[in-house]
Amino acid sequence: MATPILKLRLRRYSSSIVSAIVLIALCLGQSTQVVASQNEVLQKVLPKTVKLYGAGGLKNLANYGTGLLISADGHILTVWNHLLDTDQIIAVLDNGRRLPAQFVSGAGEAGLAVLKVEVINAPHFDLAEVSRSGPGTPVLGFSNMFNVAAGDEPVSVIHGVIAMLTPLTARRGRFDIPYKGDVFIVDAVMNNPGAAGGALTTQDGKLLGIIGKELKDSRSNLWINYAIPLSDVRDTIEKLVRGEVITDDSIELPPVIRPIDTSGLGFRLVPDVVPRTPAYIDFVMPGSTAEAIGLQQDDLIVLINDDLIQSCREFYSQLRELRKGDALRMTVRRDRELVNVELIVPELN
Repeated sequence: MATPILKLRLRRYSSSIVSAIVLIALCLGQSTQVVASQNEVLQKVLPKTVKLYGAGGLKNLANYGTGLLISADGHILTVWNHLLDTDQIIAVLDNGRRLPAQFVSGAGEAGLAVLKVEVINAPHFDLAEVSRSGPGTPVLGFSNMFNVAAGDEPVSVIHGVIAMLTPLTARRGRFDIPYKGDVFIVDAVMNNPGAAGGALTTQDGKLLGIIGKELKDSRSNLWINYAIPLSDVRDTIEKLVRGEVITDDSIELPPVIRPIDTSGLGFRLVPDVVPRTPAYIDFVMPGSTAEAIGLQQDDLIVLINDDLIQSCREFYSQLRELRKGDALRMTVRRDRELVNVELIVPELN
């Protein structure tokens, strides 16, 4: 006997419904596993992070920051900045316990510092297990950014992806940062006030790097989000823990490009006050060669020996490569015309 069409359709619908229920159950199971896994990572990493409080509190100088416990005896790794410029540094552990922190040592070039609190068997990151990852790696950033957390509240967590591994070419204000090693560039807004000293980990909680200070790229003048790979500075950190490295922090912010005394050329540029100050001539000395060849105040230097000049710093950088007796061919813009001149480079200071 033929099967009724209605029964066939009901069987098909029943089969589809069962498949959908199974699929939903699988998705819910996977979602539960993901949530459980994320909670495990948080429970593993958060007790190893520390909220720091010290000097600051003025405009653009936050008096809060972040640190990482790196030993069971209470050694804390953080970034060397203004926060540590006081004898009353307070470390707040994940459980809300407030402890005075003592400065152990710091390295100006790497920009790292180690503090110490009196604890026993503290949960900590093992530097021997620090790994290194490349572009495309999903990461988590743990930090006390914006001082959102208080007491035993957990620090903030940001997720992102490593965009690239590249040498750091950054500045703070008008000054270059001495550290020129590789850094992780992250696609998340991670380097916020208070975030310096935080942990960059993989999604399963393995430590990769330490979140750095708020810096701008020297070339693009844009804020960068980065972390220093701890695998590259592990030896330095071990020395800091032993108190072996004590460096004058005055080397932390050396000038980017020291202006050259151009009085020998017969002119001076305008003061270099911003990262890309245009290379305008501020003063032409009477009776000088510069005056004789026709240079004038407010001339804008746009080319040196066919190289484009976009700022005073680029002018000084190009000039530093020349030697006494070399030809200095310059193109300057005056009103709407370009004027070509040539000088012989004298002895420069």
